[in-house]
Amino acid sequence: MHHFTDAPSSHAETPAKPLSVSELNGKARRLLEMSFNNVRVEGEISGLARPSSGHWYFTLKDKQSQIRCAMFKNRNQALKFTPTEGMLLLIRGRVSLYEGRGDYQLLVEHMDHAGTGDLQKDFEVMKAKLAAEGLFDIDRKKALPQHPKHIGVITSPTGAAIRDILTVLKRRFPSIPVTVIPSSVQGDYAKQELVNAIKLAEAANQFDVLIVGRGGGSLEDLWPFNEEIVARAIAECSIPIVSAVGHEIDFTIADFVADLRAATPSAAAEILSPDRQAILNQLFLFQRKLNTMVRHKLILSSKELASIKGRLRHPGERLRDSAQRLDDLEIRLKQAMTLQLERSNSRLSRLQERTERCNPIFQLKSLKGKNEQLEQKLIQLTLNQLEKRSFKLEKASGELNAVSPLATLSRGYSITSRDSTIIRNSQQLKKGELITTRFHKGEALCKIEKLVS
Repeated sequence: MHHFTDAPSSHAETPAKPLSVSELNGKARRLLEMSFNNVRVEGEISGLARPSSGHWYFTLKDKQSQIRCAMFKNRNQALKFTPTEGMLLLIRGRVSLYEGRGDYQLLVEHMDHAGTGDLQKDFEVMKAKLAAEGLFDIDRKKALPQHPKHIGVITSPTGAAIRDILTVLKRRFPSIPVTVIPSSVQGDYAKQELVNAIKLAEAANQFDVLIVGRGGGSLEDLWPFNEEIVARAIAECSIPIVSAVGHEIDFTIADFVADLRAATPSAAAEILSPDRQAILNQLFLFQRKLNTMVRHKLILSSKELASIKGRLRHPGERLRDSAQRLDDLEIRLKQAMTLQLERSNSRLSRLQERTERCNPIFQLKSLKGKNEQLEQKLIQLTLNQLEKRSFKLEKASGELNAVSPLATLSRGYSITSRDSTIIRNSQQLKKGELITTRFHKGEALCKIEKLVS
């Protein structure tokens, strides 16, 4: 067995040299690592931290005790899962001591699932119960004020959360009044203090929005915000509540019941506080726009006033204009009457002409004149037609005479026929036959005595 200090010899005359703190921690570390170099431990994970180095630091606990654990990057990279808050794990590793702080710890070589931890189970059971009652429903959540008039903050007055909230509000909109309603946010008494603070804020009747929250921590640290009485107090509060518990990865029952969840206390302050500079910029733009509109309105009003002044005239001038207008109307009236009379006379003349034309005597005279004209036209057309036809007859007679057999006979020719058949060849005749020969004037009956080919 190793000892932390050398035992004094019975023969020594002077005491042994004391150990330094570093020497003592080193001896203790070596003793622990030699005695517990391969242990298997089952417990619930809590407060997992994963810095940029890639190493994991967390607490492994059961209902009575807890131990700090470290799992270095070269070990956790081989895992096929990432542990979460409340997970029940089976750990294999060696017990050691972190000499820099003298912390007793477990260096984890490997871990496996072993189920779900008791706190995580309680969380899931409570979450399912309140969800079934409708406490998480969207339609029951109250709207947050766009420009809060007074913000109440329920948290620890000495924690980092209130400092973060006040810093953000001072930067963004320092004129918003903020009142801190102090309450414990960790431990056995925290749940009742949170409920009392919510009821106190509601009874004060001066806040239009509340922030309920705290900074980050382990599942145990945040557990008051998972208690049923706290959840029901938030749900029953008539003031809109923003839940701002822990970091962005932390979720509590209060987050689900509240009217809005903020990832952090600083985020809650960002959400509730208008950006003062943005509002000032917008007011400046509105002021410029208003000034421009006022100047434009003044210019238009000045022009309209000048136009009205230009239209204002002396009453005497208006009387003269009225008299002149009256004279003009009189002249136009006379002209209109004269024109109307002329139109009436003209219309009367047309009606008289139409009446005369409708008189039977006038119509008989007109028809007689038309009859005489048609008679003369008929005679002229008849004469023209006779002249045309005589000319055509003479022309046709000339053409007929030109081809007539009589004209041929007049030139000394004759026509020989037998029984009305014209003889054109001597071979048509026989000796002793009788033939008829026609001359230009008269004809002769002949007898064939001799045929000459």
